[in-house]
Parts: sequence; C-alpha cells; structure tokens
Amino acid sequence: MLLLGVPLPAVASETLPGPAISPPTAAAPPEDGQWTMPAKNYASTRYSELAEINEDNVKNLEVAFTFSTGVNKGQEAAPLVVGSTMYIVTPFPNFVYALDLAKPGAPMKWKYEPTPDLAAQGVACCDVVNRGAAFSDGRLFFNTLDGHTIALDANTGKPIWNAHLGNINIGETITMAPLVVKGKVLVGNSGGEMGVRGWVKALDAGDGHLIWTAFATGPDEDVLIGSDFKPYYDGDKGKDLGVTTWPPDAWKIGGGNMWGWISYDPDLDLIFHGTGNPGPWNPDLRPGDNKWTAGIFARDPDTGAAKWFYQWTPHDLHDYDGINEQILLDMNWRGKPRKVLVRPERNGYIYILDRTTGEVLSATPYGPVNSSRGVDLKTGRLIVNPDKQTGTGKVVRNICPTASGLKDWQPSAFSPKTGLLYIPHNNLCMDEEGVEVNYIAGTPYVGMNVRMVPGPGGNRGAFTAWDIAAERPAWSIKENFPVWSGAVVTAGNVVFYGTMEGWFKAVSAKTGALLWQFKTSSGIIGQPITYRGPDGHQYVAILSGVGGWAGAIASGDLDPRDATAALGFANAMKDLKTATTAGGTLYVFRLR
Repeated sequence: MLLLGVPLPAVASETLPGPAISPPTAAAPPEDGQWTMPAKNYASTRYSELAEINEDNVKNLEVAFTFSTGVNKGQEAAPLVVGSTMYIVTPFPNFVYALDLAKPGAPMKWKYEPTPDLAAQGVACCDVVNRGAAFSDGRLFFNTLDGHTIALDANTGKPIWNAHLGNINIGETITMAPLVVKGKVLVGNSGGEMGVRGWVKALDAGDGHLIWTAFATGPDEDVLIGSDFKPYYDGDKGKDLGVTTWPPDAWKIGGGNMWGWISYDPDLDLIFHGTGNPGPWNPDLRPGDNKWTAGIFARDPDTGAAKWFYQWTPHDLHDYDGINEQILLDMNWRGKPRKVLVRPERNGYIYILDRTTGEVLSATPYGPVNSSRGVDLKTGRLIVNPDKQTGTGKVVRNICPTASGLKDWQPSAFSPKTGLLYIPHNNLCMDEEGVEVNYIAGTPYVGMNVRMVPGPGGNRGAFTAWDIAAERPAWSIKENFPVWSGAVVTAGNVVFYGTMEGWFKAVSAKTGALLWQFKTSSGIIGQPITYRGPDGHQYVAILSGVGGWAGAIASGDLDPRDATAALGFANAMKDLKTATTAGGTLYVFRLR
C-alpha cells in the first residue's frame, strides 16, 4: 500500500493510542455476549468486549461447527446471535436459517423461504447479495432482493408481516441490512446503475405500515427538508437543490440509492445515512452538483426530517457512492470535546465530522488518491483533479481510486482500547471513458466504459489500522485481492477479517502481526462476528462464499477475457477463478 507516495510496512511496531476515544454509551451499551445487528451496536463499532480469545491463545482456534447455506453466491451477511440461536440470511433466494447453539453441531431450528421473484436476479447490479438481518423485540427483520421487507417471529420463523417496497420492473432491488430504531425498521433501495431514484423508508416494526419516505433527489418536500434543516456549508443551502442542481427532470432517474449502512445516536436522537452515486455515471449527462447524491444525511428517526447534509463528492465523476459505514465516537479534537462521526469514504478520504452539525474537522487520504487533491475545510468541497475528469468520448487513464472506491461497503471496526480504526479496503485504479446512454426502465443506465487494474505496488487490497487522533496509519497489511470482507475487533486485542482467496485471519490489534489463519472453502466477503455461546465460551463466526461486485467473475462465472465485465471489475480479477471457487458455508470457531 502507498499513502501519498510513501510506502508503508506490512506490519509496523506497536503504537500507543492517542487521546481517549470512545463511542457514546447510549449507542454502544455494555457487552451482553450477543450480536443482534450487523454493526454490533448503533455506533457501528463492530467491537466486542469479549476477551477469552486473545493475542496469546488465538493460535489455538479450531472449527466448532460448519453449516451449508445451500446457496453458492456472494455471502456478504453478518450472522446474528440472540440468546442460544444464530440467524443467517443467504443471498438470493434469501433463505433465513435459525440454528440451535445449545445443541451439539448447532442443528437447524427452522428455515424460512420467502420465494422472491426470479426476475430480480436479472436487474441486480453487483451479484445477488444480502448484507444481513436485524433483531428486535422477538422479531427478525430482513430484506429480499425483489424489494420486500419481512418480519419473522424469531422463535418459530413464522412471518408476521411482509411489506413490498421495491419495483424490479424499473431495476429496483434491496440488498442492505435493515436497522431497527425506536420501533421503526429503516430500509433503503438499490438500483443506481438502472436509473432508480434513491430513498430511505421507515416501516412500523409492529405491523409493517409505511411511516415516512425520504428521497435522495427531488423537491424539498420529497427529501423531507424543512425549517429544521441546517446544513453547515453554504453549498448545501437553498430551495429545492435536489431539483435545481440537475438538468430538467434528470433527478427523477438520478440515483442516490441507500444500500449501505445507517448509524443512530440516541442522545442526539439522529440517524445518519449516506446516499449513493448519481446516475448515469457519465457526468456530462448531468451537469451540476446533483444533490442530494454521494453525501450523508442526519435525520429525525420519528419523522425522517433532515437536520443536516454534507456532500462527500459533489457532481460525482467516478461512481463514488456515499453509503459506507459511519462510526460514532466522542473525543477531544484540537483540545475540545466533540461528538464526531468517522467515515472511511469511497473517494479515498477518512472524514471526521462533527455529527451535531455536519462540519468536516478532518479529511485525510488513507491510500492512493489522484482523482482529487484534498478537501477544502472552509467550504467542505472536494478539490477535483482536472487531469482525472472524465467525459463523453474522453479516455482518462490511471484514476485512483476506482469506481469501487478505496473502500466499498465492507465495514471497518473500532477499538476503544487501541484508539484505532481497522479498515478492510481496496488498492485499485482504473481507466474510464464516458459514452452516451439513454434511459430505458429496468435496463443499465451507466454511460461509462471502465477497466480496473491493480493499484500502486501491485497488491489489490490492504487491511489498514488507522490512528484516528493522529490522522495517520498505525500499520497496514498488503493483500493480493481487495479485502472485501468486514472486520471485527475484540477486547482480547484481536482483529478478524477474511480474504478473497478464502483465508480467515486473526491479527494483533496493536501491531498487525498475523496470529492465526484458516483456509475456508471459498473466498470470504462476509462480516465476521464474535459471541458468547450457551456454554459460556467465546466463538467467532464467518460466512464463506465468494461473490459481490469484486467477486462477480467467480460467482457469476464471467469470461476473464472480457475487460468490461462486472462494470470493469473483472479486468482486475482475472485470476480469482483460479484462486477460489463459489461457495456458501458458515464457519464457527472456538478455542480447543
């Protein structure tokens, strides 16, 4: 990995943490041994206080049990553990399994088959993935690819309600994991590459009825912008910017989909969610800032009313969706206590925002970036590199990062013990050429030819520990392929992540030293978790199954000779099919 042209060692020496940094207690309650939502808590730390497994004994991990999902597609979900039951959601056709952890081998308690529309597979942008479920008040909530949100009785697997939200006929799908906040199930849609207009919806957790819808484009009344909306920067102030920053009517098919992560601060009573790329990718076809895409909203969870907004990438040139995870932390910044939101963004910068106002306190590149030249902290605007601006009929080479970003959806983890953020990410660059494209409902609306290649150094991925207070890397590990899995970190100072070759790894949270690894049957793009089993011992779980956008060449059996396959990702992943095979297996580990 390179950072501003300076090589980083694969493993650096141990560093002392900076000033105390911790998530707000209300958003990250004390450890209970369970894992009830993919991000672990509302602060999205993916940190566990369990410490039975530690740096000294993690080498003694062994397989406790495995379970086949029956679906050999990209397994991006996080398993959930509630009491003595584990829940798994598969990629399409979105089976849900409940496993009994109190019995040897964790046999299946029940299985739910939602039978989603087969046609949804044909309009899914980037594999038929699902990023997991959420548990609340005895119910399990999950989404199906064809646009349904379903509530199940967590004990029996019986459906309680089924809300149909998406329309596959216009290319709309749902791949995200829902989040339950104050009795509301929050869900966003996918489909930016199909000209689908983005939204976030809140459903009543009791009966599934729609409470509010917040669009990412269009007039203020659709975006739920009213008198309480107070963005920090002047560029985000004005009437109906979701219309006026677009060509006439282009906002109606303008993307901004919300298929990633949502965090919640109970003290401020605000949810935080990003918005995806504007459509089409060709920026010449949509002059203007293209509000409110490629940004982040703070909203009232009860009404959806927007409180502030910040745009990571105005007039996005390179498909830099703004849907990544946001970690909520409290820390001293420049000598003053601040409630911050930390975000490793797709455009290549780690942002630190004041989450009460949306002010950018810091924006630092965490890998190779040449598509822009920094962030102007006075205006908040990304400083675009004119040499890397693409357009119709114009081929621009060696743009870093790629359309998949320096980091895509794969979530990072934060440890209050070390003060470090653990970031799984990519090291890829690309060539781009804008082309003309017309909107036809339910068909690709991209307008860009893309060819991705390995980034500086030749390694296509990295796993980096970032010192938030010092605004610099503490250590970084090079990986051959993009690190497309999530991360989890524990009080035992162990970090877990997976590789696309299928290695499940444990490294030191302090130094990055490799402590243990296990070769699974397929590439790993899932989200690891750790939990306390009914026997009182700590376990670690991961779904293995290559796929997603990065692994589409394998799960979709694409021709590696086609450099444009998978929107150009296949060109950078030609050898993945020889490194792993498709799969769908849960692995659970414990100390022997």
